Amino acid sequence: MNAAIVGYGRMGKMIEEILIQSGSVVSGKVDFDYFRSLSEIPGKIDVVIDFSHPDNLENTLAFSKATGIPCVIGTTNLTNEQKALMKETASFAPVLYSANYSLGVAVMKKAAKMLYEALGMDFDIEIIETHHNKKADAPSGTAKAIADAIDPENEIPRVYGREGATGARGKEIGLHAVRGGTVAGEHKVMFFGEDETLEIRHEAISRKIFAKGACRAAEWLIGKENGLYSMENVLWGE
Repeated sequence: MNAAIVGYGRMGKMIEEILIQSGSVVSGKVDFDYFRSLSEIPGKIDVVIDFSHPDNLENTLAFSKATGIPCVIGTTNLTNEQKALMKETASFAPVLYSANYSLGVAVMKKAAKMLYEALGMDFDIEIIETHHNKKADAPSGTAKAIADAIDPENEIPRVYGREGATGARGKEIGLHAVRGGTVAGEHKVMFFGEDETLEIRHEAISRKIFAKGACRAAEWLIGKENGLYSMENVLWGE
């Protein structure tokens, strides 16, 4: 696999390390001290992996749209317009997007969906996420993705934290963000019923799990038909 990496921060370096360990080739890196754009990379590119910044997304997608080369997007905090642009690009090239490339989180999302389908709104649902003190966005893209898995049509009101005289809890999904220290990432989904509580939890011990998942997704994406894919497709072919 010949992969180009957009963004060479902590995640970019981990992705490069895993690619090299697996015998893949890093065709080039787009960052301040490297290539300025994907089109400048002289080597063969089978797939692009972008874990950089939302401001870079348009350039990455434009490259994939023009060349048909698959791209794996791990950038979070995207706007609705940027998500629409990904969908448009997927008509010209395979695009795989996930807010979290952990294999465990992909399973957690599916489990949360199954639990909601079984328990319904007879149970109150709360999502709590914890991350390091340098994380820029809140709640995390993963917490939102879990809520989307439970309620894909966004029919249930979402409450982002609570303060003051809020009154009795209604039909809603609560999302809460905790920040501190060097926590790589923890997500909990809690279902509160009459006299019983059910909880599923995922903890990332190292950010390396996200890099491993992205490399697995990149390898899987090569050769696929044009379209917008997710980690659920990688694991279950859905």
